[in-house]
Amino acid sequence: MTTLDPRYDISTTTLAKSDQLNADDLIGGPVTVTVADAYVTGGEQPVEIHLAGYPGRPFKPSKSMRKVIEHAWGRDMRAYVGQWMTLYRDEKVKYAGQEVGGIKISHMSMIGEPIKLALTVTRGKKAPHIVQPLVVTEGDVMTAPTLEALTALWPHADQDALKDAFTTRKTQLQTGQ
Repeated sequence: MTTLDPRYDISTTTLAKSDQLNADDLIGGPVTVTVADAYVTGGEQPVEIHLAGYPGRPFKPSKSMRKVIEHAWGRDMRAYVGQWMTLYRDEKVKYAGQEVGGIKISHMSMIGEPIKLALTVTRGKKAPHIVQPLVVTEGDVMTAPTLEALTALWPHADQDALKDAFTTRKTQLQTGQ
């Protein structure tokens, strides 16, 4: 969760022109995101998960990733707001028989232990997918770009262990350091 000055962040120049987050956006590596809103829209990609930091570019999870999300966080999408997940590009994801790459979830907040689900890879073939618990680190706290982002970390952190880091970063953000 490192924030760079936009003048030096090459990733801002490589984003796909799209109305959604897509696998090419994650070529540079995984991203940990906060859910800002989530709802069912219908159609071919029936779920939109809006992410803090990606305005107008929701994550539209595949059916397999929707199953992971439902298993981890439940059916009521209103409960997803404020939760975290780490998204990554899996180059082996197939569409129409071709490996085109897709977005998968590696970590999620509010799960106490790893989740292992057998998910459909191709018709009649399943493979295990494991999602690890998302743990907030001191590095996450110290690189929070805004007070809002720092505040969003608090419910997911080991508050006793990270209290000093939160206090330090809050002071830095309030004084413009």
